[in-house]
Amino acid sequence: MDIVCLGELLVDMFPAEYGRRLAEVSAFLPKPGGAPANAAVAAARLGARSAFIGKVGDDAFGHHLVEVMRANGVDTRGIRFDREARTTLAFIAKPDANTQEFVFYRNPGADTRLRPDELDRELLQGTRVLHFGSLSLGAEPIRSATWEALKLARQGGALISFDVNYRPSLWESPQQALDQVKSMIPHVDLVKVNEIELELLTGSQESAASQRLLELGPQLVVVTLGPLGSYFATSEGGEHVPPFRVEAVDATGCGDAFIAGLLWQLIAVGDWRAQLTPERLRSILRYANAVGALTATKVGVIPALPTAAQVKEFLSQVA
Repeated sequence: MDIVCLGELLVDMFPAEYGRRLAEVSAFLPKPGGAPANAAVAAARLGARSAFIGKVGDDAFGHHLVEVMRANGVDTRGIRFDREARTTLAFIAKPDANTQEFVFYRNPGADTRLRPDELDRELLQGTRVLHFGSLSLGAEPIRSATWEALKLARQGGALISFDVNYRPSLWESPQQALDQVKSMIPHVDLVKVNEIELELLTGSQESAASQRLLELGPQLVVVTLGPLGSYFATSEGGEHVPPFRVEAVDATGCGDAFIAGLLWQLIAVGDWRAQLTPERLRSILRYANAVGALTATKVGVIPALPTAAQVKEFLSQVA
């Protein structure tokens, strides 16, 4: 397997209209979602062999989500059904094209109840990449399952990728989130953050702040800057990679698409460690920026995720 994503597979309740705050939206439309699940589908669209590990409710939403993943080419052998908890719902508002508001309905959500003994060990030990986010660290038993998955993937020599993906409403306090995220960073190879998360972790949004994260142990730190592009940092230094100008209508999932493009490019041509040169990373992040930009041009996440052919055509037009 090329890329295994672990964590939340849930239902995003998209607003019927944009330009309104969460409490002002008149209706919501259910769509498949969850950052790691989005990344798994995005990777498959780009040509990677991807799989998803997680838990959904044994309900209509849960079974529909699994069918959607299968229909999009994602290996679902690692998904478990929970008869005692419902599939998580995330209600979303879009005050503008680049801003989202979230409220999650978990009591608890099935995604938080994945146990270490439910992990597909063969899948984890045979993958080239394990990717997950901080939402898997917010509760037990999914927290313990995530640490166990990391151990198993590491035994197989996988690249470990961590998306901070901070959602304040899912944590008891910012300090709890900070403690859990910081405990994970020394154990991963790649950390993805946005500007707000970078400041949460380092106290600064300056590009030099990413070097402080590198000092904790990762070999690559990537900062997504929304419509301003992205930034990478390694022991050899860092560099800003410019964005692509597109008519953005929905930024939801652009970061998930971005990380899928980045991970696939890191492993597509050999050992990922050999790709950590400034010249190569400049090209990789340009590709990832294109994947994210194309995702922003359509409403919804999974329907908007581009194929490898679409990304290639887009890059040929803007070269």
